[in-house]
Amino acid sequence: MASYQPHAQKPVFPHPEPNHHGQARQGAEFMASQLKGENAAVRELLLALSVGFSLPGPLPSDLQRKLDANGVESLDALIQRAESSGLLTPDGTVVGPAQHALLAVAPTTKVHALQRELVNVYAANGQPLGDLARDLARAGLADPRVAAELEQAGDNALERDPGLAYQLYDEALLAGSDDKATAARRAQAAAASGDLDTATRIVDTLLVQKDPPDVRRSVDVAAAVWAQRGMLARGAEVYSWLGSSRVGASAPLAAVAMIGCGDRSGAEGIFRADAPPASPTLLAATLAQIGKGIFQSLDGNPHQGLQMLIHASDMFNAARAALPLPEMPATLAALMALHSGEPNLAETICRSAAAAGQGGDTAQPRLFLLQAWSAMMQDRLEDARLAINEASKANHWPLVPRDEFLCSALEVGLARRNGDFPELIKAWERAREAMLHTAVDLYSLLPWGELMIAAARLRENRRVAPYLQEAWDLLERLGNPPLWAVPFHWSAVQAALLNESPAELAPHAAALARAAGQSHLAAVLASAGKAWVTVLAERFHPDDVEAAARGLGGVGMPWEGARLAGHAAARAHERKDMVRLLSCARDLHPQASPGGSGTPPSPESHSAPPAETGNGIHPDGAGLSEREKEVARLVLDGKTYREIGEAIYISPRTAEHHIARMRRRLGAENRSDLMAKLRLALGPEDQSHD
Repeated sequence: MASYQPHAQKPVFPHPEPNHHGQARQGAEFMASQLKGENAAVRELLLALSVGFSLPGPLPSDLQRKLDANGVESLDALIQRAESSGLLTPDGTVVGPAQHALLAVAPTTKVHALQRELVNVYAANGQPLGDLARDLARAGLADPRVAAELEQAGDNALERDPGLAYQLYDEALLAGSDDKATAARRAQAAAASGDLDTATRIVDTLLVQKDPPDVRRSVDVAAAVWAQRGMLARGAEVYSWLGSSRVGASAPLAAVAMIGCGDRSGAEGIFRADAPPASPTLLAATLAQIGKGIFQSLDGNPHQGLQMLIHASDMFNAARAALPLPEMPATLAALMALHSGEPNLAETICRSAAAAGQGGDTAQPRLFLLQAWSAMMQDRLEDARLAINEASKANHWPLVPRDEFLCSALEVGLARRNGDFPELIKAWERAREAMLHTAVDLYSLLPWGELMIAAARLRENRRVAPYLQEAWDLLERLGNPPLWAVPFHWSAVQAALLNESPAELAPHAAALARAAGQSHLAAVLASAGKAWVTVLAERFHPDDVEAAARGLGGVGMPWEGARLAGHAAARAHERKDMVRLLSCARDLHPQASPGGSGTPPSPESHSAPPAETGNGIHPDGAGLSEREKEVARLVLDGKTYREIGEAIYISPRTAEHHIARMRRRLGAENRSDLMAKLRLALGPEDQSHD
């Protein structure tokens, strides 16, 4: 099979009809009038060469018969006349204007007859048409041989260049291909190129027919599209409609969809984990590993399931195939790593998959967004922001609803970790809209957990309550697998702390404690939850808090660990305990920014409290030290002494000391006077975050 390129090569066959201005035909007729000076045999030769015949080589039968009968000049003489008139180049190519003129004014039936003869010549020589097939199809030639070659070329390109494959299938239709026979492949190409609407229309038209051809592929495409739309359960329903008798090699994908929406029994009925791959190919082995890995995540050994999915991702990278999948092996492996408290591993998996082009262009945004989530968990907020930016420009299509929801939750998480309340409100509004376009599934629990916490922070619990209930019901149907349930329980613990509701906290703390024997992450989170309760009750032991905080750092949650230690430091009764816990917080969160930008502050901002050590006093023109400017920004944000201390890891007493000194230095008579003078002292640039 010849090589196909995305754009057609010369010769090009323009449509014989004029454009809407009639200019093309007018130009063609003008050139044709110039050609009338040549004899009919020369014009016939030039038309044949414009169609695609070449010199030296076979010519159309009518022209060849005339030459053989010696009724016209010899071929050499015809060529010489054409060259001398400037209509034919020495290499046997008809000059562009003459070529277009001949094809535009010649009768369509004659052009198509010559094109069929040309196809006969290629067929007789056993020579593939190559890009000529695309030219012939676009010129309007209906020929089963052209259609078959374009279909085959589309099949060859489908898994590696779906955009080209879609063009080839479209051209095959022009050449007379059966649109029903190629519908599933065209839908796959459209979906892999990011055109979900076109893929949906094709599949819907096909699946309502009786005994549709290539039905398994159609169902794979439908399920993948539903998943990207954030409605994984609809994809699972399509597999249920297909049934175990027809699912074949797609059984692992059906299991991923069904488990993702909580239908474990359906997944077990359609996929046998002990079944060998459907064939000895790399792709079949990849799919089998995906199915086994997702079942292992529910029980047995989740670590083994993670290993299986990493192997599947590696194999899929090597295959470089853009198959329709509800979730790629890399995203499943990354999600399992994140749920296991290994964000660095998740990031590595996604980076490798993105570099290999796993899943094609449409899969890149999701890989970048999961990289961003991994970076956010590791308290690398700038890296997370960069990854989000990469996701937004990775594909020329807008983010699909599933990825838009993940991105909006990321924005909420970044704003919350930056302590930027106005940005948090803005991000929350975006997330509220995004959640209306998606449904809860197993693979979206991390963003739902983040939104659960943000809702508690913003007193918007009612907005997420129905979705959270769906999530708990889903986990219940799956038997509350620790791997997937533990991080969600931890989010619920944090939300309960923000809601100041011990009753809401208790069942989730108990769930973490029960899972501690099976999950190291659960043990760490159970300890952290207990530490939080003691800190808020101001009955904590510094050793226990520090151990819990550093434990959080060890499972990829340094920001959460620093936050716990910082809160405890603000409530410590002994100076040595406060200093110790502040040191722990700074170890875990060294780039803490009191202004909420997430960028590393100056070294002075992490010095010991100036009331106790005298460090950090470097007055600027306004008479405020760097530390005082940090405190001033938080005062202007309306923070209390305790909130200021928690934000920059100082004690409430030290925050109060800073504010009193600023009031004396600025000569403020009362709080409103202090606020006004702080605004003047900071200037517009220092208040740009407000």
